[in-house]
Amino acid sequence: MPFGGLKVLSLESRRAKEMDALIRREGGEPFVAPSVEERALDDHGEALEFIGRLEAGEFDLVVCMTGAGLAFLRDLAAAASAVDRLAAGLRGTTIVSRGPKPVPILRELGVRAQIVVPEPNTWKEVVAAIATRPERRIMVQEYGRPNPELTAALEALGARVVPFAIYRWVLPPDTEPLKEAARRLAARAIDVVLFTSSIQLDHLFQIAEELGIGDDVRAALLEHVAVASVGPIMTEALRAANLPVDIVPMHPKMASLVKATAELSAGVLARKRLTVD
Repeated sequence: MPFGGLKVLSLESRRAKEMDALIRREGGEPFVAPSVEERALDDHGEALEFIGRLEAGEFDLVVCMTGAGLAFLRDLAAAASAVDRLAAGLRGTTIVSRGPKPVPILRELGVRAQIVVPEPNTWKEVVAAIATRPERRIMVQEYGRPNPELTAALEALGARVVPFAIYRWVLPPDTEPLKEAARRLAARAIDVVLFTSSIQLDHLFQIAEELGIGDDVRAALLEHVAVASVGPIMTEALRAANLPVDIVPMHPKMASLVKATAELSAGVLARKRLTVD
């Protein structure tokens, strides 16, 4: 099998079981340590206000950055008996979906996305898709944290941009698996690390620093393990942290990431560890 029994770390949370199965299928020994929880904001007032602003026609275009955020908004609207109002408001705008994940939620609401941003689905592709549109009153449904680069790029097009948050990324309630992941990395008991979201990297180092092993984890990523990035956003985050990007799949999908890493990791490790030795 391609991994040949290598010890593979993933920090995947929402799709942890799927990641575990993919790694095993490719012959790896997985350790999946959930690193992120998507938590709806406690204050629902902004969401209900947003629905009212949609109804009032304040926005020409709505950017749906994630399916998870849109699902949180749908459920909150349902709890407030406002789903029909939300759907009607969205139908009065141009909808931009960052990739395919928001599309099924929109479909449930009876709303069509006029633009589905193609791979690699980064904020830069979102800006490129909007640049040719006439709409300039834009609401952006954010993902787990603010994206000031996206806001600035849209404003540079002459747009009035209103970011809207419905949930945030936080550490999971049980951080023991993530602590164990940091310990295994520091002890050089991991061969491969798969990163699918930049927040995974942030939370890994947050926990490692709390344990007092941040430098050891960084050294392991630099010298000992094959570091695999799912796509451009993750790659930028790793490089911004002065960390290597050893493997990137052709398509920014989880299955493609595991497949490419299984095929390439042995060669990466041979070069990396030979250089250090």
